Amino acid sequence: MLTGTCHCGAVRVEVPRRPRMLTSCNCSICRRYGALWAYYRAADVRIVSKRGATDSYSWGRKALKFVRCATCGCVMNWERKRPRKENYMGVNARNLEPAALEGVRIRLLDGADTWKYLD
Repeated sequence: MLTGTCHCGAVRVEVPRRPRMLTSCNCSICRRYGALWAYYRAADVRIVSKRGATDSYSWGRKALKFVRCATCGCVMNWERKRPRKENYMGVNARNLEPAALEGVRIRLLDGADTWKYLD
């Protein structure tokens, strides 16, 4: 299991394994967050925090919510507002220790236009 935290330590994320791949997306929100997304089944991710330690942001169709620490603002993950049968979530791998990401392939996603990988 790997553990990551926000900057102030109020929110912790636990994932079952090293990510197989990371996604760098250039959509309007991801490029501003500077996140590297690792994808896991939602049931395999544990977010640990005290009540009220997180808040979230959604826009447009409001299909996703981006969860962040209410104190330091670090974006921890995104999750679907309406879970699907095969429910997964994106975890911001930048909150993990850098050594855990060594050698993991980073794919570039054109979320701003085509929704296709550029590599």
